[in-house]
Amino acid sequence: MGILNLTPDSFSDGGLYLDPEKALKQARTLVAEGADLLDLGAESTRPGAEPVPVEEEKRRLLPVLEAVLELGVPVSVDTRKPEVAEEALKLGAHLINDVTGLRDERMVALCARYGVAAVVMHMPVPDPQAMMAHAHYGDVVAEVKTFLKAQAENALRAGVPQ
Repeated sequence: MGILNLTPDSFSDGGLYLDPEKALKQARTLVAEGADLLDLGAESTRPGAEPVPVEEEKRRLLPVLEAVLELGVPVSVDTRKPEVAEEALKLGAHLINDVTGLRDERMVALCARYGVAAVVMHMPVPDPQAMMAHAHYGDVVAEVKTFLKAQAENALRAGVPQ
């Protein structure tokens, strides 16, 4: 998987690919180097990250997504916002990567309606600004496993493909 962050503040490559032409060039490089799936995200969800308004996230994501889809590899969209996911799915995104773990039932319903699978991620609360304040576990592995299993089962019951 090649990861392309379309954000000014990502922990790994923040700001490098804000320009759609640079993003497309990097996507081509990732594919040439062997990526058989690209993951595009337009909102940083690192601990403490400021939220990005829906319209700004779409402004960053959609032009790049449209161009990257022409490369012929499946594209995952990393978003926690159903409004952004829906626009991405309308353009042809193949997979939704939800860092909040499909806590929003609208996201589950979208994935089911469009017939796309979802990556169920985990964070203690669905808010990057507050997640570290809630990162207290008795048994982190067991608690995260329980959460992920429950969210995956819920998605499957709702019709999200496995």
